[in-house]
Amino acid sequence: MGCTTQGEKAAIVKELKEKGYNLKYLLKTIGIAKSTYYYEIKKVDAVKLRNIKVAKEIRIIFHENKQRYGVRRVHKELENRGIRVNHKRVQRLMHDMGLMGKRPKVKYHSYLGNIGKIAPNIINRDFSASAPLQKWTTDVSQFTFSWGKCYFSPILDMYSNEIISYDLSMSPNLKQIRNMLENAFKKFPTLEGLILHSDQGWQYQHEYFRNKLKEHGIIQSMSRKGNCLDNCIMETFFGRVKNEMYFGNEKRFDSFDSFAIALKEYIDYYNNDRIQKKTKWMPPVKYRKASISI
Repeated sequence: MGCTTQGEKAAIVKELKEKGYNLKYLLKTIGIAKSTYYYEIKKVDAVKLRNIKVAKEIRIIFHENKQRYGVRRVHKELENRGIRVNHKRVQRLMHDMGLMGKRPKVKYHSYLGNIGKIAPNIINRDFSASAPLQKWTTDVSQFTFSWGKCYFSPILDMYSNEIISYDLSMSPNLKQIRNMLENAFKKFPTLEGLILHSDQGWQYQHEYFRNKLKEHGIIQSMSRKGNCLDNCIMETFFGRVKNEMYFGNEKRFDSFDSFAIALKEYIDYYNNDRIQKKTKWMPPVKYRKASISI
């Protein structure tokens, strides 16, 4: 036992003691003092107690977020709650408890209309922004159920990843785009100089859409033909939504209304509770407000 640590020796002694062996003879045989044994056991018990407390908080965070958080977000949320712990310990404890965050599946490429040359690709894959209300992006994603299909059309702020507004419809029509824009303009009436990026879908080529942007001083930007990477920030968001609240739950949403309610709850959670690395581990709305107040 020349390479065995005192802690490992104490653990062996404790295991044998619990099987009925005499402590006095065990300590003599293994070669550690009684005081050392109790010190090492106390240290191990303290670690176990801390692990129990951390594991309890991990389980709370995991279920509060409806099993959507993986190791990284759980670790950061623990820090937000004043619990300092190594991420490897979080990983081990989550593994031991069988808690696994949801992983992305294949992304759906949004509906595209006739290809035209309405606006240049101003964004050109530069999704960075130094403040809120500088760059927005939009797209439409399809959800399929046994009762039919519905279409989700959101606007996302590239600075905070906040969902500014959205509309859910049984068809990807112009009314959906109108509702989405009107809600965004009610929330933020002054948008002069903002860039709104999209793909070349028919909705964004429509005269109504282009005129509304001009009325509010918004600059239009469009991806190149059939290139999803030009709007990957929105593709990533769609993948996250589907992974965290849709995949595996399709049968639970037995009507358009039930899905609409669930989506509304998710967007509220996403904007106001879900932490992200990009937003310094704050929810998007909190990050926007903190940025404006600086």
